[in-house]
Amino acid sequence: MSTLPVYRWRLAPEGLATVRQLRALGLRPGGQPVVAQLERPRRRREPLIAFLYRIDRALPVRPMTPAKRAALERANAARRLCPECGRDAGYRIPPSLGMCTPCAYPDTTAA
Repeated sequence: MSTLPVYRWRLAPEGLATVRQLRALGLRPGGQPVVAQLERPRRRREPLIAFLYRIDRALPVRPMTPAKRAALERANAARRLCPECGRDAGYRIPPSLGMCTPCAYPDTTAA
C-alpha cells in the first residue's frame, strides 16, 4: 500500500486541486483516484485534510437535466416542510432542530 504525498496549506504543486476548486473550474474528479492530500493547520485541534485530484484528468460537470432539477426541487420542498405543524417554513429546516422555529420555540409569554 502506497502512502499519499501530503502538502501543507498553499504549498500544493500546480495541476492539483480539491473538489471545490475543480467545481469552481466547472470540473469534477470523474472517478480518478486521489493523488495527494492537503493539510491545513488548526489551533489546538487536528489539521483539516483535503484530497487533491489532477486537473488534467478531471471531467466536465454533468449538466442539470429537467428530471434532476425537478427531483432537487422536490427534495428541497420536503426539507422545508415542518413535521410538527405541516406548514412550509420558507427555509430548510435544520436537522438539529427537526422542526420549524415557531414549533421548536413556542412563544409562551403571549397569553
